[in-house]
Amino acid sequence: MTLMILVYLIAGLVLLVAGAEVLVRGAAKLAAQFGIPPLIIGLTVVAFGTSAPETAVSVQAAYNNSGDLAIGNVIGSNIANVLLILGMTALVAPLIVSRQLIRLDVPIMIGASLVVYALAWDGSLSRLDGALLFAGVLSYTAFLIVSSRKDKTAPADDEFAKEFGLDETPKPHATAINFGLLVAGLVLLVAGSNFLVEGAVGLARALGLSELVIGLTVVAIGTSLPELATSIMAAIKGERDIAVGNIVGSNIFNLLCVLGLASLVSPSAIPVAANALAFDFPVMIAVALACLPIFFTGYRINRWEGLLFLAYYLAYTAYLVLSSTGRPFAEVFGDALIGYALPLTAVTLIVIAGRSWHKHRT
Repeated sequence: MTLMILVYLIAGLVLLVAGAEVLVRGAAKLAAQFGIPPLIIGLTVVAFGTSAPETAVSVQAAYNNSGDLAIGNVIGSNIANVLLILGMTALVAPLIVSRQLIRLDVPIMIGASLVVYALAWDGSLSRLDGALLFAGVLSYTAFLIVSSRKDKTAPADDEFAKEFGLDETPKPHATAINFGLLVAGLVLLVAGSNFLVEGAVGLARALGLSELVIGLTVVAIGTSLPELATSIMAAIKGERDIAVGNIVGSNIFNLLCVLGLASLVSPSAIPVAANALAFDFPVMIAVALACLPIFFTGYRINRWEGLLFLAYYLAYTAYLVLSSTGRPFAEVFGDALIGYALPLTAVTLIVIAGRSWHKHRT
């Protein structure tokens, strides 16, 4: 592995994280100046902003005919968002889960995961598939705006206003400054995505790994850094509802917006690898489904549940590395993970959720 590959990877990650931060700050304050309520800004601008690295990388990869990298980035990011980021955040502080997330947003995340899986089942994502997914994110965003205007919750408004400084008195030339931040964030994202895609492709070739595996691991974790920073800081500040909502919202945008745009800009239909359909997509859907019983147990994510998430992420990553390097132990490890560990955990979570539901009923 050459020094230039590491330089490209590090430079790309730094530029992506910085670009996402600058973009969110500038766009949020610019929207606030035009009278948009903080809650709507949080549900739309911030959600788009934290998914901006995934968007930039997957769109760039798809345009360069690196479809495996584009697909792996989205699947890997969604898995990492729940297992790695929520796991680490819950270890910092137990997280509160709102009823709206359980009744609306998590089911939408599960539904979006199933829709993408169904569209990819034929082995590719076409421009028509991309158009359908992008129409989905537009509908979801419109629904959020309409519903949040009908149900104005002051605490949520206060949380977003405090987190992003939306209640501060605008400074002189604030509009020009915030617009400049917005443009600077976009420039950094484009530059960072170019560097990261170039470095990721080089890393895959140097290590003899597929672009799909690099996308599922290195690139996915790198593009999820804004979500990690946002969720952990929100948990530390006591804004624990934002911490969970940020992850669920980001996963929905990744599936509908990121894959939608990537499929639209790709010169041809994005091919979906058979092993991704056989293993990685089902893992992503299982992770989304696991959120319901875990979130439902007392409407919180406890530290032990966060530790369980982290353990599964480490097991999933270990399997990817073992299988990609052709180790004979990989098949046994994968069978044990899918055949025993996942079903046992699923049964345990269903029993816990059932007891919790019965307790709430009585």
